[in-house]
Amino acid sequence: MWGGRFADGPSAVMREINASIPFDKALWREDIRASRAHVAMLGAQGIVSSEDAATIRDGLDQIASEYERDGVPEEWDLEDIHMTVEARLTELIGPVAGRLHTARSRNDQVATDFRMWVRAANDRAIAAIRALRSALVERAGEHADTIMPGFTHLQTAQPVTLGHHLMAYHEMFARDEARFAAAQERLDECPLGSAALAGTGYPIDREATAQALGFARPTRNSLDAVSDRDFALDYLTAASQCAIHLSRLAEELIIWASQPFGFASLPDSLSTGSSIMPQKRNPDAAELVRGHAGRIIGSMTALSVTMKGLPLAYSKDMQDDKPPLFEAAGLLDLSLAAMAGMIAETTFNAERMRAAAQAGHATATDLADWLVREADVPFREAHHIVGEAVKLADSKACSLDDLPLEDLQAIDKRIDARVFDALSIDASVASRASYGGTAPDQVKQRVAEAKAMLRDLESTEE
Repeated sequence: MWGGRFADGPSAVMREINASIPFDKALWREDIRASRAHVAMLGAQGIVSSEDAATIRDGLDQIASEYERDGVPEEWDLEDIHMTVEARLTELIGPVAGRLHTARSRNDQVATDFRMWVRAANDRAIAAIRALRSALVERAGEHADTIMPGFTHLQTAQPVTLGHHLMAYHEMFARDEARFAAAQERLDECPLGSAALAGTGYPIDREATAQALGFARPTRNSLDAVSDRDFALDYLTAASQCAIHLSRLAEELIIWASQPFGFASLPDSLSTGSSIMPQKRNPDAAELVRGHAGRIIGSMTALSVTMKGLPLAYSKDMQDDKPPLFEAAGLLDLSLAAMAGMIAETTFNAERMRAAAQAGHATATDLADWLVREADVPFREAHHIVGEAVKLADSKACSLDDLPLEDLQAIDKRIDARVFDALSIDASVASRASYGGTAPDQVKQRVAEAKAMLRDLESTEE
């Protein structure tokens, strides 16, 4: 390739450091599709003859069939997927293959290929998140009135419902889906025709190639088009946030499935055994989802650091844009699929959850609220009174609602028998009926809204 400029060939080290074919061969479908669109435009514009355009198109079709059947060969002297395709095209159709590279550069070629690959990755992420949201909503509806302890600092705080807890994750993943959708919208411009950095003097039709490749429009600035990797960073940023949410949910499932908690039993299909302890049922899929989050975040950091100091336009550093994104996308696809399966198939132990909610003085805040509401006690004073009641309940190894009325009145005479209507975990949960609260009626409304939203999204896309 470089014979016209350099007297000596590349050294072995240069050959190895320069070659990207081991990883960018993943772009072969996008590269051939973009080349088909480009040569069709060249033919339509009269830049190459219709006969040459047809010959090139047929050659590209044959290469696509070969790669689909046999995979992409790795010839490191050809450096990348673009030169690999062009070299094979030359073998098939001779010198006319050289006309394919008219009015384009590898710079706009790779920018276009990579955008198309990331566009498909965004679509996969959106579909997988949608499936996970549907699973969460379905299980939340089943458990709208299943009571469990709500935690802060992993300490029992107030009783909530499992449905409310699951819907919290639905909200997180809804935001994640919106982030991928926004990334998709920003990505929707085609760099092809920007050439190396300055555009081209040929009378090309960039609108035609953008339309042929499914983009809304061509990019508006050729310098930006070939040097921009925001679309990859957008994907990785959205993937990192989504991975954080997946990791948090995985952590909760791991805790819930442990014997001390016993809140959940993960499906056999996503658990493993121990090589030495036959009683073990390890939550390996959840642990791997949790672990993958670190690698996805690392991929985002890697590309961010690569891009942070690059002047316009293209620099070879940008060859390292693909490995972190390819890795992150593969990990995210797996993590989302695994989590959707876990949510859909996990068995929840409602009795164990209810017992845990009853055991941790979870209705202490309800007692304070009752004092404020019914006895006109300032909240800070009520907080102190309830602290005394909790201390007494601990000394008697009982729950607040098991304390005799006379014990409560010994702490504060303003407490009367009506307080017991507020101290049960059922009453506590039912009272949290503010919009977005944990009351079963509120949870059922949020579930219904979420189901309608998901149906609307599906119908809109159809």
